Amino acid sequence: MTGEADQIGAVVVTPPVAVSVPIAVDLDETLISTDSLLESLFVLAKRKPLELLRLPAWLAQGRARFKHLLAEAAMPDVHTLPYDREFVAWLRTEKQNGRSLILVTGADAALANNVAAELGLFDRVIASDGTTNLSGDGKRQRLVAEFGEKGFDYAGHGRCDRPIWRAARKSILVRPSPGLLKTEVKLSDVDRIFDDSPPSLDIYLHAIRVHHWTKNALVFVPTIAAQQLYSIASLAHGCLTFLAFSLAASCIYLLNDLTDLPDDRLHPQKSQRMLASGQLSAVRAVALIPALLLAALALGLIQSWSLLAILGLYWGLMTLYCLKLRAIAVVDALAVAFGYSLRVTGGAVAVGVPLSIWLVMFCILFFFSLTLLKRYAELITMHSLMGAAGQARAYLVQDRHRIALFGCASGYVALLVFGFYIVDLNDERYSRLALLWIIWALLLYWVTYLWLMAGRKKIIGDPVAFALRDRVTRIVGLLALVTVLVVG
Repeated sequence: MTGEADQIGAVVVTPPVAVSVPIAVDLDETLISTDSLLESLFVLAKRKPLELLRLPAWLAQGRARFKHLLAEAAMPDVHTLPYDREFVAWLRTEKQNGRSLILVTGADAALANNVAAELGLFDRVIASDGTTNLSGDGKRQRLVAEFGEKGFDYAGHGRCDRPIWRAARKSILVRPSPGLLKTEVKLSDVDRIFDDSPPSLDIYLHAIRVHHWTKNALVFVPTIAAQQLYSIASLAHGCLTFLAFSLAASCIYLLNDLTDLPDDRLHPQKSQRMLASGQLSAVRAVALIPALLLAALALGLIQSWSLLAILGLYWGLMTLYCLKLRAIAVVDALAVAFGYSLRVTGGAVAVGVPLSIWLVMFCILFFFSLTLLKRYAELITMHSLMGAAGQARAYLVQDRHRIALFGCASGYVALLVFGFYIVDLNDERYSRLALLWIIWALLLYWVTYLWLMAGRKKIIGDPVAFALRDRVTRIVGLLALVTVLVVG
């Protein structure tokens, strides 16, 4: 009886229902598959590049103040941020089941509040406020103070979230690295894992646009012009220079895509790029840029200081193009054209052959024409999508006919200059002049063909991308290659 009475009179303590435990959610690399601080930096770089000079002074005031000032100067478009759809869908389900959701982030409160307003999911926002930097152990202390030890579940991504997972009731891992996943499964009470395989090699190759490396074959032009194509030494220098410019160009492609992220995410075609689509995170891209640049400069340095200087000039010009020049009509096309001419100049320096001024002028004019063709194709696309109100960078839809006029004129003048270059060569130095006229004729046909296809709306975006898959261009390229091999 006593035992029965004890059981009847005993107070049964019911454990708290899981639904009463709030879910604290991190922002960077968790709710969004990017880093909001990097997004802000690249927005600032595009809109106000000179403001980048103030970053050291802002950082000297502390990380929290730095984030606040950066958010004031360059707020990312929260509508276009790459939200993790699967994770957000799960959060919505938990919200419907009665869970309280709290956005807890080291990002500035202004940005965090904008994200919360965009999603309409969160009951509260806890973020850095310009004075307190809410990250790492500071975030853990704030959550424990608010909800108590084991009084919340936490969704995070990286190693900096480890102290918070230790204090949480349940851990929710979003896209953790393999090493971190292995550790946390042992040390934390993991409730759910939103796993995402790391980017494949194919994604990296697309991001750095290896398929555009064909443009860097221009470094072989001086070798061909000097009839040294079959020289082992010249060919080796040419290959190293080709790789150096390819790596430097890939570095610029990544920088270009990072500064263009908000616009690319809204573009019908560019939204499929690796960074804009979220297949490659901004964090990985930023880490890749210095590696590509250092590799390119190292390949230049092992050949000559002059080639290193040209590579540096090329990288500087293209960086300036990404940050400012591409927003200035015509100047943007000239910058790209000079970038191509630097490839030819680099090829000449690498092989150690004199470079004809006619050849340099031809390259500038020819690639000025191709760049204007790309702008024309973009304007044609925007006209189809938005009508007369369409715009592509610094160009308006109503500019498209003038752009076509300028581009065609530049292309044909380039061929005239190339003709002068051929005439300027003498028989003693160049034994197969007649074959160069074949190349001239092929270029004349190809320039005309490209502009004709652009007018027919067959070219969308980059003409080089069109050329790589176009049957007519392949035939022209094959004929030109055979001619070059004979000339070389």
